[in-house]
Amino acid sequence: MKKNITTIIFDLGGVLIDWSPEYVYLKEFRGDRKKMDWFLNHVCAWDWNVNQDAGYPIAKATQERIALFPEYKELIEMYYGRWEEMLGFTHEGTLNILKQLIDNPNYRVLALTNWSGETWPKAIAKFPWLQWFEGILVSGDEGMRKPFTKIYELMLSRYNINAAEAVFIDDSLKNIHGCEEVGITGIHFKDAPTLAAQLRNLGISIKLQNI
Repeated sequence: MKKNITTIIFDLGGVLIDWSPEYVYLKEFRGDRKKMDWFLNHVCAWDWNVNQDAGYPIAKATQERIALFPEYKELIEMYYGRWEEMLGFTHEGTLNILKQLIDNPNYRVLALTNWSGETWPKAIAKFPWLQWFEGILVSGDEGMRKPFTKIYELMLSRYNINAAEAVFIDDSLKNIHGCEEVGITGIHFKDAPTLAAQLRNLGISIKLQNI
């Protein structure tokens, strides 16, 4: 269904940026995926990591985790000590879509990301195209994160966005449900060609070459 979309908001990790702790830990566990998966599900688990995305201090979080799992001290310290190695590549197909939208004067293009404010400068340094956005709201700098309603409300107010004219793209279905609670149209990201088709269905002009 076509809408009068004037603002496109991108998530970053999983949509435009590849990031995975596996780049560090698969080597450390000598290719033993079963042991690595156990570590990433029980020691440096996802629910622990997202606390830092909401602004919890990395040094404090690391020491608390070491206190719980002292036998894994060195591996725990690697999580943020070697965090840059977890940053992978740019998803070029999505970047192509982003560039088309940036170049189109009919749209405002922003980003909303769950990201630690302490590691964010490293992402800025690695991916120069992050400078293209009109604005980026980083959860760790705000002390709140997706999928909770407050962060979407902050995005709308800070950048004076009309929710009814905005679309948000994220690879997490929970985060899509969160944006929809405040009236933003959500697109659950799968891959660049699907995203291009979904945007076109909303009446947003996207060319399909090189996607």
